[in-house]
Amino acid sequence: MRKQVGSSVFLILLCVLYIFASVEAQTCRPSGTIKGKTPPPGQCNTENDSDCCKDGKLYTTYKCSPPVSSHTKAMLTLNSFQAGGDGGGPSECDNQYHSDDDPVVALSTGWFNNKSRCLKYINVYGNGRSVRAKVVDECDSTMGCDSDHDYQPPCPNNIVDASKAVWKALGVSESDWGGMNIYWSDTN
Repeated sequence: MRKQVGSSVFLILLCVLYIFASVEAQTCRPSGTIKGKTPPPGQCNTENDSDCCKDGKLYTTYKCSPPVSSHTKAMLTLNSFQAGGDGGGPSECDNQYHSDDDPVVALSTGWFNNKSRCLKYINVYGNGRSVRAKVVDECDSTMGCDSDHDYQPPCPNNIVDASKAVWKALGVSESDWGGMNIYWSDTN
């Protein structure tokens, strides 16, 4: 009987270690850094309080994002997907610009998942409301500080970069636009 209890305890401990190892394997760790350089004059669009890279500053890069669930925690940021907006060039998914009046988003690299969410909808939950938004672009977590990225730093790995329409649908006062903790999920 004592051997059986000892074996059971060992088996339980082994299962607990496996669970912790599985959770640890799902953790997203930085993949590197990019050294910032000062953008040429007029080359970094600061609309919507966008940051421009600073010379010599190291920016963390990621190839992954936190695991997706039915209620994935994220930071909502403001982006213009219009021509001339702070989003830079046309959207990655359809090579088009999108009106600030359309509920569209860009997702951090890991969540964008090699375009697997392109032109699909997600639900964004915040401020006691929700909105359905179309994924049209990647908020690049792997690169930045160059002309392709409007001389802006790489995105953190937990960003839902949203048009003004998303912020309005969530009922957030314009004075509070810029950064807000939210949840999101894939739609069915």
